[in-house]
Amino acid sequence: MRRSIEEHFLGVAHNSLVEVSDEEKLRTLRRLDQFRQWRSLDEKRYCLVCGEIIDGREINVIGPTHANGPLRVTCPTEHCNAVPMEWVQPTDDVLIRMAMVEFERRWLALIIRAGRATQALHKKARRNRIRRTEPKPRLD
Repeated sequence: MRRSIEEHFLGVAHNSLVEVSDEEKLRTLRRLDQFRQWRSLDEKRYCLVCGEIIDGREINVIGPTHANGPLRVTCPTEHCNAVPMEWVQPTDDVLIRMAMVEFERRWLALIIRAGRATQALHKKARRNRIRRTEPKPRLD
């Protein structure tokens, strides 16, 4: 059986999510997040890897792949395996920065769309100019 890169290097299987009670999840977060305090599962964190706001209820608890292995917690966002060290509390500064990044992303998308529309317009105008300069066939 082939193992994924994540399994090979980190020893973590994709399907090792563990169902735990809310109380157990909070205890696990408190124990494994050495960087920030968790008062409840309703607290939110900003993931620096994927840019999403997550809360304690959404966080994945990943079980050991062997009998005595440790539990881990990871970001719930698909394709993001961020761990507590990569989560920060969403302060006003963080939320403002997120809004600015989103604004810049949308602004760039708008500029790209406008550029494509302008290119299409110029291409159409060139085709029309070429057609007008060709002599019309004579009808004798």
